[in-house]
Amino acid sequence: MIVNEQQAQAWNGYEGRHWAAHHDRYDAVNSGFNEALLAAVRPGDRVLDVGCGNGQLTRLAAGRAGTGEALGVDLSAPMLERARDRAVAERVDNVRFHQADAQVHPFPPGAFDVALSRFGVMFFADRVAAFANLGRALRPGGRLAFLCMDDIRRRDLGQVLAALAAHLPPPDGDGTGVAEPLSLADPAVVDRVLTAAGFTDVDCAAVEAPQVWGRDAADAAAFLAGWGPIRHQFDRVDRSTVDRATAALTEALRRYEQPDAVRLRGTAWLVTARRPG
Repeated sequence: MIVNEQQAQAWNGYEGRHWAAHHDRYDAVNSGFNEALLAAVRPGDRVLDVGCGNGQLTRLAAGRAGTGEALGVDLSAPMLERARDRAVAERVDNVRFHQADAQVHPFPPGAFDVALSRFGVMFFADRVAAFANLGRALRPGGRLAFLCMDDIRRRDLGQVLAALAAHLPPPDGDGTGVAEPLSLADPAVVDRVLTAAGFTDVDCAAVEAPQVWGRDAADAAAFLAGWGPIRHQFDRVDRSTVDRATAALTEALRRYEQPDAVRLRGTAWLVTARRPG
């Protein structure tokens, strides 16, 4: 059953196809944060990866779990297909992937030792209900660890995207994915949501990681222009405006060019909590 229909449409449409087609590039952006999450995985663990996308973290968690196993769940069929293909190519045998809405999916009670998510839990339609459902999937004393976006103004990406403001209309807030990534950007909100969902020992720690966005400024700008939130904004304006905005984006990225890549400083919240018991 899927109740988060807006997100299901997005991640089974353009957004999901773009992430699946460019899985290696999105992993280059986000993989610097992997170790912060994998530290929560112990040998023999049964791991649940929520919003697993193309499945890189799920596969790494399966390797860390050793004799345990990992299940990745996501709304996106295109990304799950990519995740399964990569698992076969990498010969990861103790991993499975399932298309499901983690907010309501009937996970077996107490089936997992730890639940992880790399930027996959910010899109829930009902956050308290979703985390309560994940809590029931954890054994008593089970652990939760996830990454979520912080205030984008703290990040180099925020400075880059500010270059678009003079050329594009403000986000229209119509549920296309522009605002949802920041739904857990405030630690006070995170604490309220997880406490209401039944978790204890809630902690938010600031973490940083380098993020590779492209070979050079032009390549990085072209990739960012295809990212769902920016693509949506570009679709609302004429071609000449898109060209001006892309030129401004490219210029903003030049300051982050290094000899081999464009690297931005990424920041996020690492949230940990525990199911009582």
